[in-house]
Amino acid sequence: MDVKDFDYELPERLIAQTPLADRTASRLMVVDRVTGQIEHRHFSDVGEYLRPGDCLVLNDTRVIPARILGKKKETGAAIEFVLLKRLNESAVSEVLGTGAPEDDYGDGPVWEVILRPGRRAKEGAEFNFGGILDAKILKVKPDGNRIVRFKCDRPFEEVLETVGAVPLPPYIKEKLDDPERYQTVYARENGSAAAPTAGLHFTDELLDSLRAKGISTAFVTLHVGLGTFRPVKAEKVEDHLMHEEYFEITRESCDLINSCRKNGGRVIAVGTTSTRVLESVAKEDGSLEPFSGSTGIFIYPGYRFKAVDGLITNFHLPKSTLIMLVSAFAGREHVLEAYRTAVAEEYRFFSFGDACLFI
Repeated sequence: MDVKDFDYELPERLIAQTPLADRTASRLMVVDRVTGQIEHRHFSDVGEYLRPGDCLVLNDTRVIPARILGKKKETGAAIEFVLLKRLNESAVSEVLGTGAPEDDYGDGPVWEVILRPGRRAKEGAEFNFGGILDAKILKVKPDGNRIVRFKCDRPFEEVLETVGAVPLPPYIKEKLDDPERYQTVYARENGSAAAPTAGLHFTDELLDSLRAKGISTAFVTLHVGLGTFRPVKAEKVEDHLMHEEYFEITRESCDLINSCRKNGGRVIAVGTTSTRVLESVAKEDGSLEPFSGSTGIFIYPGYRFKAVDGLITNFHLPKSTLIMLVSAFAGREHVLEAYRTAVAEEYRFFSFGDACLFI
């Protein structure tokens, strides 16, 4: 399967740079995934397509201030770190192996990071951020990412709130006045470098109205990495190496979702991240068991969905793993036709853009 088969033309002016004042005012394209029929609505209308007994599955991850600016201790040269994934000590030992520089930073947290400019960050290099946070490069990975141990006198999360900023996707060029607009209203589990953007359209009021209608909400956690924005460089879809992300699904959420399915309700995943969690743990009959760990599941056409009956998602980048996932769910031709229609109708694209409901 060719990666170019998931390409489409997108005028740059349709890439949303700022969120709408009202989260629910985004447009909503409703696509019948069997027939491909399209309706044009607003997100505030989403409840009209949900039924009592359905269950919305939402990713409650919270974007951390993962972008930190500092200086190299030796030269004072400027550096930018973007935190990708925190490693536990067993993972640190596995990644470092032998030959790593002396790790004299005690038991400080270890993260995989992207940094710019990379040439200033060899193994053993040390950096300081805001005079309150130190970092040492323990390993340079083959993909250019670094394994870094941090050292500070206060809790790391507290220091990060002082020196860090929320990283925005590379296609957003304008400054975000309110960082909370890049968080879902139900975000609570710190750990993401990017927001699960399908959830940005919900307000507490909308969720309450859906619950009052008999639609339940179950929460999962998947910490989104910046790998979600990386282009697929392989020519064949099957040759792409999918990035891994940490996730959790609790017994409470599993019981709620299993009950929904047992009683004839539909499981509606809010976003590709929620979809990846559900499909990572689902048994052949669609039932779920609690789990925590990493998933590198790569969903593209030919995949048989076991747990998801409907999908709410934003419009995704051309040739991305995300548009491949949506194409697996709704059919590539239906999805590409929906995208061509969205361009013609001047929908807003990507993180701060409009939404689709495939059902």
